[in-house]
Amino acid sequence: MAYYSVLAVTPTNEDWIPDYLPTANKLVAKHGGKYLARTTTHTQVEGPSQPAALRIILEWPSKEAAMSFMNDLEYKPHLEARTAGSESYHFVIDGNDDLS
Repeated sequence: MAYYSVLAVTPTNEDWIPDYLPTANKLVAKHGGKYLARTTTHTQVEGPSQPAALRIILEWPSKEAAMSFMNDLEYKPHLEARTAGSESYHFVIDGNDDLS
């Protein structure tokens, strides 16, 4: 079953970004992930305002793959840099329709 990562990221500084992107791209592919969207173009149409500079959606082949990416030792310093240099929210979502 597919899993999805949905992120909202607003950098508070951009020092971490040049090192982060090549490593994250490589490790997403290593763990079977695929970017579906990485964009600054998004419109909130419902609910209280939740601004974010960047919205990201990734598809993973399984929850294990998503968590393996998050726990990859090579990713750890880049994750720490991103969380220190941004306001980030990350959800891992089961690709199941629980309401069907």
